[in-house]
Amino acid sequence: MKETAKSRITFVIVAGIVRPTMNLLMNKKWEGLEKLPAGGFIAAPNHCTEIDPLVVGHMLYNQKRMPHFLAKGGLFKVPVLGAVLRSTKQIPVERSTAGANHSLQLAKEVVDEGGAIVIYPEGTLTRDPDLWPMKGHTGAARMALESGIPVVPMAHWGAHHVFPRYAKRFHLFPRRTSRLLVGDPVDLSAFAGRPLDKATLTAATAVIMDAITALLATLRSEQPPAQRWDPAAHNQTKHGRDIERGGR
Repeated sequence: MKETAKSRITFVIVAGIVRPTMNLLMNKKWEGLEKLPAGGFIAAPNHCTEIDPLVVGHMLYNQKRMPHFLAKGGLFKVPVLGAVLRSTKQIPVERSTAGANHSLQLAKEVVDEGGAIVIYPEGTLTRDPDLWPMKGHTGAARMALESGIPVVPMAHWGAHHVFPRYAKRFHLFPRRTSRLLVGDPVDLSAFAGRPLDKATLTAATAVIMDAITALLATLRSEQPPAQRWDPAAHNQTKHGRDIERGGR
């Protein structure tokens, strides 16, 4: 899936709006950018606020890597927004098995052309009360193991102060700094040659989530919880908003 002229032009227009806005909302500090692969890769960040895609997309675009996200299928039906998503080759995600497989195939095409595909392994905003990464879904691990695509873990911290999880307005003062740390590609060699069954994918996903959590611990200068938050164990939904039970 090569970038078309229409896609490039739309990216330039969107970036002309988003980048100045992000610079106005918060300071930024990006570290580990030299670890981004020269070829295609899967970016796997943590997810703690609705503006996370803007934070990660801003960084990737500034490194001349066009960001492609797996986005909820319903967003493509929203006037104007849907047109922008289609023009910039974002990838709709459907909840059905067939739809999910199609989404992953489109994502693979992006990576095969040297692009960056952003997959949030958590699938939605973390339910962890203290915003640590929760139990992940297996889509990123499956794509990586099937195709040998590198998974680059990322963590960011600070944007949630500007726009807290499930918030309705921005908090501009005091001025905050959004820090983003890129890690080394996750070593999944231990899973090479193994059948891609539930046990393998779950274990590989845990390795990816461990890498993301370690980066976030570095940014926060804190120790993460000993056990990763599992929404199912707390009678929470896996997708969508979970305000009352999802945390503070």
